[in-house]
Amino acid sequence: MSRHVLAVDLKADPAAVAAYLEHHLRVWPEVLRSLRAAGLHDTEIFLLGRRLVMILEADGDYRAMFATHAASHPRVTEWEALMKSLQEPSPGAAPGEWWAQMQPIFRLT
Repeated sequence: MSRHVLAVDLKADPAAVAAYLEHHLRVWPEVLRSLRAAGLHDTEIFLLGRRLVMILEADGDYRAMFATHAASHPRVTEWEALMKSLQEPSPGAAPGEWWAQMQPIFRLT
């Protein structure tokens, strides 16, 4: 299992931030089932200002897992489009990358 830390920004609109938070209080059941079925584990999202940081553990390539997840069900596709409408790529994201992978620099074990 591998661990990844990703970042994306919410749009500079208080309504977008509020909507994102509200939606994550009640994530649609189809989305939760799909994330688990795709092989994602212990996924957490943290917020600071507009910056979202997601920490996830996955059994393989998380990008492939998210692609499988996004195409798994019409409600999941709808959810992902809704969430993306509230976000914008973080500064420093590679071209075409939405959630940018953060580089690990220290770990106390």
